[in-house]
Amino acid sequence: MPDPTPEQLLAPDFLRRLESLELVSRKARSGRMKGDRLSRQKGRGSEFADSRPYAAGDDVRFLDWSLYARLDRLFLRLYREEEDLPVHLLIDLSGSMGFGSPPKMLYAKQVVAALGFIGLVNLDRVMVVGFVDRPIVRSGVFRGRGALPRLLEFIAGLESGGPGDFSRALRAATPLLPGRGVVILVSDFLDKGGVTGGLRSLAARHLDVCAIQILAVEEIEPGLSGDLKLTDVEDGDEAEVTVTAPLLHRYRHAVAAFQTDLKNQFTRCGMSFLTTDTRMPFERLVLTTLLTRGVIR
Repeated sequence: MPDPTPEQLLAPDFLRRLESLELVSRKARSGRMKGDRLSRQKGRGSEFADSRPYAAGDDVRFLDWSLYARLDRLFLRLYREEEDLPVHLLIDLSGSMGFGSPPKMLYAKQVVAALGFIGLVNLDRVMVVGFVDRPIVRSGVFRGRGALPRLLEFIAGLESGGPGDFSRALRAATPLLPGRGVVILVSDFLDKGGVTGGLRSLAARHLDVCAIQILAVEEIEPGLSGDLKLTDVEDGDEAEVTVTAPLLHRYRHAVAAFQTDLKNQFTRCGMSFLTTDTRMPFERLVLTTLLTRGVIR
């Protein structure tokens, strides 16, 4: 399948359905996340949110005199500061992402493009990082609806290929990320070396991480039988197998166990994890699954 053009990643009617959504951060640090800070400072982009009793040392400029007139008690006005949210979209470009019909890479690009657009319409700062065994490509920062064509062009130009090393890539990518914000990590997580080292690197930054595992239909329900020679698309390793019904049964159990182990690893690191396959339309993943899981609202 040829690489999609920027215009093919997201349909106009789907974009309209995304406009009212926003990415959610569950780890507000020092109140810096968008919509999560109650501040005594009233400034640009602030709105009144609440009041609390005055305490010694509070700034008297923010006393609520209307409440004082009614209740004969001093209260301080609190404001909600609307600050932009750094959104980091990390997409796996290893060779296995090119597998499947449709390819996992196309699905991943569409998910990343949709989440990037949600960030843009909310004036968040959006950055895309593609990785294999290290970050091999990094976008600039996109902000505002007008940046959508450049964001889509960048995502459409990403290509999968080569052996991956998840942990090495994440250790290299982590210094590129500031110490706050949302990280959406899109991968199949099919790495012989495992993911533990990469997750520890991310966890040390205390970022709000959501991992989305994408598998191809053929990886969930392989339509194989007989004597075969299987070749690893990333490192070229070969294995000769005889595919039988009992073997496929064990394979399905192994896939389920692998996904359970991944989920447990992410959970231990305080990160969200969800899995899907290319049978689910990516629009439903975004508008239903991610909404239900609280990744967007």
